[in-house]
Amino acid sequence: MLDYCTLEVAMTVCGGVWKLSILKYLFRGKLRFGELKRVMPDITPRMLTRQLRDLEEDGLVLRTVYHEVPPKVEYSLTDIGLSLKGLVDQLEEWGNWYRERVRHPEGPVCVPERDSSLV
Repeated sequence: MLDYCTLEVAMTVCGGVWKLSILKYLFRGKLRFGELKRVMPDITPRMLTRQLRDLEEDGLVLRTVYHEVPPKVEYSLTDIGLSLKGLVDQLEEWGNWYRERVRHPEGPVCVPERDSSLV
């Protein structure tokens, strides 16, 4: 990764459709896989697993396994993951601004409606 510019490094770690959304929900606290899946119903279990593994490998998410029956696994943010809160908040604010601007009655409508209950 040393050959990349800093923006490319950030995009490699945080990029994609789901990673920032996962981080957004984990800012609220520890969550189990099923809880993440419930708040993100459009992500497939396979994709959620892959994204969580990537975030764990990159040091943003901590996976804690409790050795009990039934098995319990929780996901939480590391200090590195928590350091992205300001950026995620800014991107969410920009996304709201953009959605309102694009949907303005005098402007073009080119962004599909998203389920606001997921936010």
